[in-house]
Amino acid sequence: MTEKDVHQLIGKIHALKAEIQKVIIGQEDIIDQLLICFMAGGHALLEGVPGLAKTLMIRTLSEAVHLNFKRIQFTPDLMPADITGTEVLEEDITSGKKFFKFNHGPIFANIILADEINRTPPKTQAALLEAMQEYEVTYGGKTYSLEKPFFILATQNPVEQSGTFPLPEAQLDRFLFYIQLGYPEEQDEFTILSSTTGSKKTKVESVITGEEIAAVQQLVREVPVNDTLISRVNRIVRATRPQTTSVDMVKSWVQWGAGPRAGQAMMLTAKAAALLDGRFAVTPNDIEKVAYPVLRHRMLMNFKAEASGKNTDEITSAILQEIKA
Repeated sequence: MTEKDVHQLIGKIHALKAEIQKVIIGQEDIIDQLLICFMAGGHALLEGVPGLAKTLMIRTLSEAVHLNFKRIQFTPDLMPADITGTEVLEEDITSGKKFFKFNHGPIFANIILADEINRTPPKTQAALLEAMQEYEVTYGGKTYSLEKPFFILATQNPVEQSGTFPLPEAQLDRFLFYIQLGYPEEQDEFTILSSTTGSKKTKVESVITGEEIAAVQQLVREVPVNDTLISRVNRIVRATRPQTTSVDMVKSWVQWGAGPRAGQAMMLTAKAAALLDGRFAVTPNDIEKVAYPVLRHRMLMNFKAEASGKNTDEITSAILQEIKA
């Protein structure tokens, strides 16, 4: 791949960001995190209270790429077969013989919007596990491969809200990023009110193809990282574990630390963050930028921490300060 090709691919990602920003006002850091996850080829979980444009953000992203998109609305009565698909008894018109045919569910698409994923019980949530990790679906003893690129972009409401089911730890670990959306800034909210209550409609153009996304994902893996920064990532991940940490907050508040998958996620997304910034080399700032959404859902707080109102972002901040020192 030539230098010209690299710049063209990065330009496509910036064009994708511009298309999203036609519809989404503000939230630039959130959009960057979503794009970093997209470039790294992972799945993203977005959490926020209703009305923060989580669904709109993902739908806009899907409109700006040449890929097949499906939306799954998670409800308390949703069943696993409603996601993966099911076998239907059919009859051959010519011979009259009956046979079972597998009808593909909405999981068979390139981009899946799993809307309000924590509104359905864990049994149905688990239907996504194999697809997220192995990129395939097994039903009736047969395995069906999913087309790549394949992304699951899920939204969830805060677990404190009624009618929600917290995602199991194994499910959370499949998400590359756990992104938390906050309320918009005052000026951004003013712009939202003035631009979304009129008759003018914003048209989103498709600016990147599936082949170009695959090329971006390959390019991300080719971004060099020196051994010093790899060691830094390793130390950050190991510092989340009470057994191997020197951070007092971890010893006091954390029950289980992050596994090796967190280090892999931090490396890949730091490379993607560097590319998004127009650089072909990772810096310590890239690692710090992705540490929060990578570790946010990979540390299990103990009862003492939950009772004291502590969260994983505070732990991550303490770890980064310790590593920096």
